[in-house]
Amino acid sequence: MQKKTSNRNLIYLVVFCFIVSCGSISKYSSNACQLFGERYLWYKHTKKSSETYGAPIHIILAFVNKESGFNRWAKPKRTRLFKVVPYKRPSSSFGYSQAVKGTWEMYKKETKNKLATRARFKDSVDFIGWYTDKTEKLLKISKKDAYRQYLAYHEGWGNYKNYKNNQKVIILAKKVAEQANDYRKQLNKCKKKLNRNKYIIF
Repeated sequence: MQKKTSNRNLIYLVVFCFIVSCGSISKYSSNACQLFGERYLWYKHTKKSSETYGAPIHIILAFVNKESGFNRWAKPKRTRLFKVVPYKRPSSSFGYSQAVKGTWEMYKKETKNKLATRARFKDSVDFIGWYTDKTEKLLKISKKDAYRQYLAYHEGWGNYKNYKNNQKVIILAKKVAEQANDYRKQLNKCKKKLNRNKYIIF
């Protein structure tokens, strides 16, 4: 009886540690190989999104990095009244992808992924893949064009045409493109190794 209890406690401990590790922010945000080495399931989820929608893994990853810094609970900072009193948040953006509620609901409806949540990495990278796919169809922007895809992601499909009036978002998009290129180079060195680890659970 004691042995069964001990085994059960060990299982609970392993599950708890796994949940905590998945919920914590990785310290390897700038290195795709180290990041996916630490969070192998993230690689599997990002790869699946890439295969489903055609967006390159390095671009999906760069979007997550810029939007949330791999923080599942990320939200926009609150605005302040009189520069002192905390007030409303500027948008409903939340989670890894910083998707707003309206667009997230559209994603759930179109993909029939009713249980999707913005705080889950798997759903977030699938959302980014879905979004870039729709951007290519609506705005004729290649899914391999990290710069223009991010402009559309940040500004929205309707407001994309006005991005030239927003120097701040142009600078952000250039940074995303640079990060995506860095991730691409890194993944070229470790993709074979990552693909060999397909039977690893965690």
